[in-house]
Amino acid sequence: MRKILTVLGARPQFIKASVVSHAIATTPGLTEVLVHTGQHFDANMSDVFFAELGMAKPDYFLDIHGGSHGAMTGRMLEAVEKVMLQEKPDVVLVYGDTNSTLAGALAAAKLHIPVAHVEAGLRSFNMAMPEEINRILTDRISHWLFTPTQAASANLQREGYAADKIIEVGDVMYDVALHHGSRVQPGTGLMAQLGLTEKGYVLATIHRQENTDHPQRLAAIVDALTATARTLPVVWPLHPRTRAVLQKAGLLDALASQVKLIEPVGYLDMVQLEKFAALIATDSGGVQKEAFFYQVPCVTLRDETEWVELVQAGWNRLAPPVDAQALQAAMAGALGSRGQDVQPYGVGDAAGRVVNSILNVV
Repeated sequence: MRKILTVLGARPQFIKASVVSHAIATTPGLTEVLVHTGQHFDANMSDVFFAELGMAKPDYFLDIHGGSHGAMTGRMLEAVEKVMLQEKPDVVLVYGDTNSTLAGALAAAKLHIPVAHVEAGLRSFNMAMPEEINRILTDRISHWLFTPTQAASANLQREGYAADKIIEVGDVMYDVALHHGSRVQPGTGLMAQLGLTEKGYVLATIHRQENTDHPQRLAAIVDALTATARTLPVVWPLHPRTRAVLQKAGLLDALASQVKLIEPVGYLDMVQLEKFAALIATDSGGVQKEAFFYQVPCVTLRDETEWVELVQAGWNRLAPPVDAQALQAAMAGALGSRGQDVQPYGVGDAAGRVVNSILNVV
C-alpha cells in the first residue's frame, strides 16, 4: 500500500482536493493522510467544506494561522515535517500557491520525499505577490508538475523544466464544478434569504493583500461597488481579514448601508451565488475560473492574472483598482457580455489523471 500525504490549508485547496482525494480513495493500492495546517481557521472557510464536499476529516489539524508570511510558513514547516517523519509517506501532494503549499513542499524535499504539485506552472509575473513566490519555489522542488492549461505547461518549458516532469492534466476545479454545479438551484436557500434573483445581482470577493493593505486601492474598490449597488444589488461575502481592514479604515459602516455584506459562506452557497450572478468582481484566482465554468462574465480587480486564457477569450476583464470610475465602467461594460466558446481546462478528468500518474511511478 502506497501512502500519499496531502497538505491543505486554504479554502480553494479543500475544493481542489475533494475530487483528487476521492480518486485516491477509490484507487486500489493507495491510501491518503490529510494534513490541515489551519491557515484558514474560520469554520465557514474550512470545516463546512469537508462536510459539503464529502471529504474525510483531516487526520492532522495543526492550527497554524496568523502572523507574518515568514513566521506562518516557518511554523508550518516545522509542524508538517514532524507529521512526515511520523507517517513516512511515499509522496507529498500539495495544491496551488499558499504558505501551506510551500511549507509542505519544502518539508518533503528536505526529507527526500517526492512532491506532486497540482496547479503547477501558473505565473502572474508579479514577484510582489507572495503567491508567485510560493508557486515558483514549489515548482522548483516538485517531482510531478501537474499543469491545468497549455499556458502553464509553456511557462515551465520556458523555464527549462524537463519535459517528462510536466504533466498537463487539466484543471481539477473543473472536475469539481461538473460534479457539484448541478446541486444548486436559483431562488432557494441563501439567494432567497438575501432577496436575490437569477442574473439580478453582482457577486464580489476581495481578499488579496495587494488590495486590502493598499488604502487607495481598497477605497477605489469600495467606491466602485457602492456605485454599482445603486443600480444592481451587490453581495460581498467578507473574508475575516478584509472585514477587519475595512473596519480599521472607517469604510465598513458606509459600505454596509449600500452593499449586502455577509459572512464567508459554505461551498455550495458560494456555487449558488456564482452560478446565478449577473457579474462577478473578484481578486481571487479560483473565482475567476468558477465564473467561467458557470458562464458568468468576470471583472478581475488586479493588475494581472495567472489565468490569461480567460482574458484572451473575453470571459474575464482585468481592471486594476486604481480609479473607482474606471472600475465601475469595467463592471458596467462586462454586464451581459459573453466570451468565446473555449475549453482550456480539460474535460473533467484531471483528478484521475493526477492519481494515475502518481500510481504509475510510486
